[in-house]
Amino acid sequence: MAVGGGGVIRVVLILLTIVLALPLVLESRRRQIGAAQRRGTPGKFAVLSQGVTHYQWLGPVRGPVVVAVHGMTTPLPVWTELAEGLGKIGYRVLVYDLYGRGLSDAPKGPQDRPFFLTQLEDLLADQGLGQDLTLIGYSLGGAIATAFAGTHPERVKRLILLAPVGMGHAEAGLARFIRQTPWIGDWLHLALFGPGLRRRIAVTALKPVQLAELARQGFRAAVLASIRGIVQDRLEADHRAIGRADIPVVALWGDKDDVIALSGLGNLAQWNRAARQEVIAGAGHGMPYTHAAEVMAVLKDVLRE
Repeated sequence: MAVGGGGVIRVVLILLTIVLALPLVLESRRRQIGAAQRRGTPGKFAVLSQGVTHYQWLGPVRGPVVVAVHGMTTPLPVWTELAEGLGKIGYRVLVYDLYGRGLSDAPKGPQDRPFFLTQLEDLLADQGLGQDLTLIGYSLGGAIATAFAGTHPERVKRLILLAPVGMGHAEAGLARFIRQTPWIGDWLHLALFGPGLRRRIAVTALKPVQLAELARQGFRAAVLASIRGIVQDRLEADHRAIGRADIPVVALWGDKDDVIALSGLGNLAQWNRAARQEVIAGAGHGMPYTHAAEVMAVLKDVLRE
């Protein structure tokens, strides 16, 4: 039976509606993080001003404190190997899940500088941590750690950055369109981010953790909110302030990193000439977990100074 012009239009509209609705429906069916998912999980949960934050102390019960801030899509297990190494040289390591990642809540709204600083400040207050802190930030966490050190230089003993955001970065045309375009960009991010991340995840022990992130509700929105938020900040003023405060800075870069370009090394050298910088040969953006031994060799040298 032939289908008339009106019937064809109706079929096309139905199919278009299904296509448009599918990412939203899938997101609504993903798991929400709550008490059931958190039950029996290593670590503890702090009720902070913006939501519940999952955190864990690793290493000895006493010793100088390192606070580690993870990256865009890598929750707190990204620090497992490095925390073990830091523990062996006497450091206590506080790790936590950024909002929208791991087992922390996923509040809606912008994920800009004030948002991330509030979470970190709240957690430090909850844990009774004041000054003399060593901060380690990886990727997105590098921007957060830098912003904290620039805002509270009196509280920071040392800043360590692993492939940090905040030095300026190249952005592909589609990524720029998604970031700059409300509604349509949100839909495209929901539809395309999962397949893209699956292709980029390295085959390491962290792969199941990253894949699990894709199964949680709010993760994609949190990533997009941070891309539209703190990721866009060029942190030159913070780095110059950190330099004036004589806070030792160590930055590690991967020479095979296709996410954070090595050009950031040159920018940091201009903003803070005292910063020590090292390039990890053969390391991509997953440096903290793919090249943990090489990273730890540098950190041992730095932290024993």
